[in-house]
Amino acid sequence: MALMAIGILSVIILFVTHGMASGHTEEAEHQRARFWGSLLQNSVYFLLVVNAAMFFICATTLAWAGFQMSFRRVTEAISSCVPIIGVLTLVILLAIVFGGDHALYHWTDTEHVQHDEILKGKAGFLNPTFFTIWSLLSVGAWSYIGYKMRARSRAIDNQPLSIEEGRRYIFKNTVWAGGYAAVFGLTVLSTIPWFWIMSINAHWYSTMFSWYAFASTFVAGMALITLFTVYLKNNGYLELVTKEHLHDLAKFMFAFSIFWTYLWYSQFMLIWYANIPEETVYFKPRMQGAYRGIFFLNLIINFLAPLLILMKRNSKRNYGTISLMAVLILFGHWLDFYQMVFPAVSEHHVPFMLADFGVALFFVGLIMFVTARTLSKHPLYARNHPFLKESIVHHT
Repeated sequence: MALMAIGILSVIILFVTHGMASGHTEEAEHQRARFWGSLLQNSVYFLLVVNAAMFFICATTLAWAGFQMSFRRVTEAISSCVPIIGVLTLVILLAIVFGGDHALYHWTDTEHVQHDEILKGKAGFLNPTFFTIWSLLSVGAWSYIGYKMRARSRAIDNQPLSIEEGRRYIFKNTVWAGGYAAVFGLTVLSTIPWFWIMSINAHWYSTMFSWYAFASTFVAGMALITLFTVYLKNNGYLELVTKEHLHDLAKFMFAFSIFWTYLWYSQFMLIWYANIPEETVYFKPRMQGAYRGIFFLNLIINFLAPLLILMKRNSKRNYGTISLMAVLILFGHWLDFYQMVFPAVSEHHVPFMLADFGVALFFVGLIMFVTARTLSKHPLYARNHPFLKESIVHHT
């Protein structure tokens, strides 16, 4: 509650100091873009992070992986934040698109598009109508299929299954998980990062951008799952969770930090090597301008720290170490999203970030509140799940 209160206060301060700037001067537009950019960056980042929890559930369901059953209710509880943060994100996005201010999304200015050949060429999909429909469908599909997966998990809490019933249950779960994977591929892995983030720099594009954004939020999602699991374990809950399970969660954080770096390097190296102006314009303010420090700090936190600290087996099994790394990864990828958004908002100087941290605290507090309340309403184990025994005897 305190974190959410700080977040609301930060939004109010940002609105008074920046969001209320009037007029159509360049300075006034930058002020308003500063306000909306903070809301956009935080809402999109935390929405995709909690949505990564349901992707993890569905990916492990498709793989028939049983190791995660000991902490699956934690993952389900985190995913229950998707509809709430999704609504907040949609409100922010639609306010930006239809608010009559084109400071953040230049493609919403119809007159400007008519005189811009690049934006005119993208107008078939980059327009307010298609943006709205696809955003609503995406958040709606994530929320609905996530709800169905959680409901199916809880439905057998008081209903022991025969062998045949267990097979049918696993099959139906696999079908729902496959549906979610298809939706996820058509949204997070392709179109949604294009619409919500990349279109801020509407003249620039990268075919790897969506995978890059996915890798950033998925590893942060694994860090969030790890933090809740360690916290509950340290407070006497989740007695079936052992160091074997935490070792696997740490391996996910380690592995996807490397995967994120692979995508970071692949996107950057190809653009650097080709040295084509319409591509390098994205990296110019980030690598050589005001955001140079954040650009390289981002690489240190999100690649070097996980590589050096989580490489050793003992580090992956130490509660304190993996908790510290989880917090660092969550902050590091928040910083990654910050430098995705703000160089387009304020190219020549880095805005004072304290208010942005405050907005982030609102979403942190909201995730803590919704996740904890969801955990308190249901058993912490899927007691009758056919794969629970596999998780109990799991050894990595």
